[in-house]
This record gives sequence, structure tokens and C-alpha cells, in this order.
Amino acid sequence: MELIHTCYRVTDPGRSVAFYETLGLEKRRELPIGDEAINIFLGVPGKPGPELELTYNFGVDSYELGTAYGHVALTVEDLDATLERLKGQGIEPEKPPYTVRAGGSRLCFVRDPDSYRIELIERSGESY
Repeated sequence: MELIHTCYRVTDPGRSVAFYETLGLEKRRELPIGDEAINIFLGVPGKPGPELELTYNFGVDSYELGTAYGHVALTVEDLDATLERLKGQGIEPEKPPYTVRAGGSRLCFVRDPDSYRIELIERSGESY
């Protein structure tokens, strides 16, 4: 068994793809779902999976995120440099980087165009 993708719905596919490309993911493919929707798959460059699937349902302009959704987590080599690059695109962290426990990885959260939380974790020798 393997995890192949995570999916959630977006309201503006161009804006969402641009956000995730800014984070470092690459657009892989688009698959239409009849006349009602399109799926857009993104992934980490050089890695076959897992992927992030964004579904755009034509004519739907908002969704309720719900209380069960947590976040998607991505690792980055240099959190400060990543945040500086994102700031240039108008993307700000919810709060400054922090660690959850002594010796743990530095992390922070940003929100995508549909307000989904994205955790950015700085890579270290430790597990997250």
C-alpha cells in the first residue's frame, strides 16, 4: 500500500496553482471530470508521489472548510529564506516560526488562497 494523493476543493484554480508553485510544488497534469469539474495534480519536483490533488467544481465559489481538516505539511531547507520569498508574493505566516518542543524542528503556518492551513517545517536531523 502507498499514499498517492490528498485532495481538496478550491475556488480559483489559477490562483491556487500559483500559490503551490510558489511553495515549490510543480503542476503535473489536469484531468477533466466531464463538464462539471477539473482535477489538477501537483507534486514535489523529482519525486513521483504523493501528490496534492486540487478539485475545481465549475460554478462553485465557496466551501466550508469544516472542523475536521487540520493541515498539509511541507518540509523546506531554509525556513527564513522560504518565508522571505513568500513575503515577496504577499504570503505571510500566521505567526513567526517556532518549535513545538526543545530541539524540535522550526515551523510555521501559512494559508493558501482558500484558507487551507499549510505547515512549513524546516528540515533538520531530527524527526518532525
